[in-house]
Amino acid sequence: MQRVLLLMATRTYRAKAFMTAAHALGGEVIVGSERRQALSHLARGTSLTLDFRRPENAVKRIADFARKMPLDAVVGVDDGTTLVAAMASQALSLTGNSPESIEAAQNKFQVRELLAMAGLLSPTFWLLPAGGDPATLAAQVIYPCVLKPVFLAASQGVIRANDPREFIAAFERIRAILSRPEVRERGGDWAEKILVESFIPGTEVALEGLLSDGELRVLAIFDKPDQLDGPYFEETIYLTPSRLPRDDQSAIAGTVAQTAAALGLREGPIHAELRLNERGAWIIEIAARSIGGRCSSVLEFGAGVSLEDLILRQAIGAELPEIPDSLRPSGAMMIPIPRRGILRAVKGREQAAAVPGIAGIDITVPVGHEVAPLPEGDRYLGFIFAHGSTLDATESALREAHRRLEFVIA
Repeated sequence: MQRVLLLMATRTYRAKAFMTAAHALGGEVIVGSERRQALSHLARGTSLTLDFRRPENAVKRIADFARKMPLDAVVGVDDGTTLVAAMASQALSLTGNSPESIEAAQNKFQVRELLAMAGLLSPTFWLLPAGGDPATLAAQVIYPCVLKPVFLAASQGVIRANDPREFIAAFERIRAILSRPEVRERGGDWAEKILVESFIPGTEVALEGLLSDGELRVLAIFDKPDQLDGPYFEETIYLTPSRLPRDDQSAIAGTVAQTAAALGLREGPIHAELRLNERGAWIIEIAARSIGGRCSSVLEFGAGVSLEDLILRQAIGAELPEIPDSLRPSGAMMIPIPRRGILRAVKGREQAAAVPGIAGIDITVPVGHEVAPLPEGDRYLGFIFAHGSTLDATESALREAHRRLEFVIA
């Protein structure tokens, strides 16, 4: 019987999807998380409490556990768990990415350095001290540019600046984010740096794939119909299959494969964000995990085969089912947070769910909790899912459902 250790942060959106897929495989599932009580009910009574902020300690606990209950795979679900998964897999001689490749993928500055060394398309970039004088630093870059923390995800702290005045304002906002105690603890020395990149114009897309011994298998390419030109880069709608011509899709896949090779990534899920323009496909970010949030729920690779099914099957060395060449038109919308405050009520759910094509609405912020929009925030109000006969119909359903929702924020 196969035994899989799933590493997931307590706050993850993705526990249910991975647990459902893991149990469907018929093996034994262990959940590793920061707090046992949060997820133990999903793991049939088997869980492992780990401190992901101290990877060496977490790996030691996993190794001790594996001596009594041997593991067939260790899978990291979130950005905060993939490094521990790689280190544990290496320690247990299991298939996985090297810890060095995971660290590189999670560091935006290292990604830029490695892409430049590999000769791949990459913007001009500068690594600046967060404690520096923003007025002085503003004279050292070219415009328009994008400022961002080196290690944060989900577009948190990512701000476009078109001139020195906007640069100074953006720099101060990011410096305030980096000064938060929990952010400083997570980032360590990298919380003392701010990355600046020349702005990449073009159409933004996302790619979902699986790496096997360095070979990329593309599972889906998502279009992003809302133009993401700043000043903040809040994700909204994802649609698949892509409307882009085959040549453009091939260029996107080729760039992701070359980027994975440059970083040393060789195994497991890959999620990449790219921009496409007349010069080609540019990597914005790449991660050794699957798509974030609950967006994977719109992907189905044959009857009842989810993205998480494919990830776990590959992890344990099982044969993958035949994957269809084209997916049915599907989409997800990450519901943006309009303003800071306390979420007091969510209205219009039934009306939104009644829109033809809507497959589900999932509000993930409980009423009574504080919410904050980007760039300071790091989450969404929830997700809307849709399927349609065409991509246009799917997109229209998502927009209409969102229009019918009302969020009372005090």
